[in-house]
Amino acid sequence: MLSLSNGLSFLRAPLALLFLVDSTAWRITAILLAMITDSVDGYLARRCGSTSQFGAILDPAMDKFFVIFGLGVLLMEGQLQVWQAAAMLSRDFFLCIFGIILSLSGDWEAYKCRAIRWGKVTTALQFVVLIGLTLHFTFPWYLYALFILFGALAFLELFQIKRELHRAKKRKSHD
Repeated sequence: MLSLSNGLSFLRAPLALLFLVDSTAWRITAILLAMITDSVDGYLARRCGSTSQFGAILDPAMDKFFVIFGLGVLLMEGQLQVWQAAAMLSRDFFLCIFGIILSLSGDWEAYKCRAIRWGKVTTALQFVVLIGLTLHFTFPWYLYALFILFGALAFLELFQIKRELHRAKKRKSHD
């Protein structure tokens, strides 16, 4: 279902392509517009009652595409080291591990995708760091370590949600 909020999420893909233009102004504009669409799409979905499982997957997928594409360009230009990009994407490695665990445990079908606190914090920090890197700022190693910490916290938050799902399932079976 293509709603206005999902359309705003889709906009982040062509915005990421603006990183191909070697222009600080274009890149900053792309990041700011990506941040705005990320904020507005969720607000509109909740306000208009058009939240969906598709939107819950599309929104973070477009965030990830935007960030990975931007990091890839900056990496190719030598503005970023591989370990720094990997640290910034560590939350996504944790998400993949969680997805594998869900699949192996047979809980994939029952799990409902939704935004999590540490996912939002990480995405916001990724956008801020992308702005800084675009402006040629140098960040200390511990900022990149924060991404790993936030990824681990997101991983724990996902397990908490999974635990709540199991508790709710048990309560339903006892009723």
